[in-house]
Amino acid sequence: MNLSDLFEETFFALFSNKVRSGLTILGIIIGIGSVVATLSIGQGVSNSIQSNIASIGSNLIMVTPGAQQSGLVRQSAGSATTLTLDDANAVQSQITDAQYVAPQISRSYQAVAGGNNENVQVIGTTPDYANIRSLNMLYGSFITNSQVTAIDPVAVLGPTTSDNLFGQGVDPVGKTVKINNVIFTVVGVTYPKGSSGFVNQDDMIVIPVTVAQHYLSGGNNVSSITIQAPNQQSIPLIQQEVTDLLLQRHNISNPQNADFTVTNEADIIATVSSITTTFTIFLASIAGISLLVGGIGIMNMMLTTVTERTREIGLRKAIGAKSRDITMQFLIEAALLTVIGGILGIIFGAAISALLSKFASVTTQVSAFSVALSFGVSAAIGLIFGYYPAKKAAQLSPIEALRYE
Repeated sequence: MNLSDLFEETFFALFSNKVRSGLTILGIIIGIGSVVATLSIGQGVSNSIQSNIASIGSNLIMVTPGAQQSGLVRQSAGSATTLTLDDANAVQSQITDAQYVAPQISRSYQAVAGGNNENVQVIGTTPDYANIRSLNMLYGSFITNSQVTAIDPVAVLGPTTSDNLFGQGVDPVGKTVKINNVIFTVVGVTYPKGSSGFVNQDDMIVIPVTVAQHYLSGGNNVSSITIQAPNQQSIPLIQQEVTDLLLQRHNISNPQNADFTVTNEADIIATVSSITTTFTIFLASIAGISLLVGGIGIMNMMLTTVTERTREIGLRKAIGAKSRDITMQFLIEAALLTVIGGILGIIFGAAISALLSKFASVTTQVSAFSVALSFGVSAAIGLIFGYYPAKKAAQLSPIEALRYE
């Protein structure tokens, strides 16, 4: 029996039982579609997070406080108040390779202007913050070193904050905004940049770090210190120099006992990628269960087909069909079911991803890998779960098969 005859017989066998074939294909469509959609969500989220991290600045080194210890209870990282403005000044003056250094105090406050008010993130920092975050000015200017030194209560607004407090398209420079009962004069509005996923650069208020310490937080502590290296190659050296300097300043001889953490973008991206990959694999494994169910459905259908066509198999073998021809025929039937289901499943999964991206604001990305993986898995399911019924059909005795009722 040549290949064209095999395919002709396969199509005839499948389309003579349209409902059963359709239900079997449906199981594969759901399974493949689930895998494609799941992988696209995982890939999209991972790319979005990496893009968000990159958008906050390039070649960054972040210094955050360590974990606070209360008795035998150790709190989360960053809960301690071990970093000071003096630490940031020391890094700026002694780490000569560092391009920009910006200490930050970040906390949410109620901002009031006229009859409008908003709960907004207030960031106390220095002029280097604008360079690190690549902020451009829409109106006015950014905070200056003289304003930091003079503890001048001035504020730079994000464009969203400006619109919420003063109205759409209004230049608020020279107007005042009240934060924690302190009057601040608006000196600038940043150009729209969008949310970074961690800090919405458009919905914030930036004030001098000394003003934040004096009027809002009190004390000399800062929430974090961000350092920008001139290039990727210099990051490890600067990171080590910063670590050594802060260990010396905090009188810590054993680095294991450091009351601060120094990380860079690559560390954060690697951690996030690891988490999202694990999460995606977990979701894909759950979706893969439906593929297993679909495979069992194919095997069940093919076994039923073998039983129904026993006399046909006997007749074919009696007129000269070989066992490999019978095996090939049933394998092709099973493979064709899964290939059709796989193609439709990929389309179904891509459609789900597009709908999620459009209506649920979920970032998705259908990659060539997920398509190839899903198609390969569907073809493998057809061959694996179709082999036993095909082998069973091929092993039937022609005489016994012709006698079968």
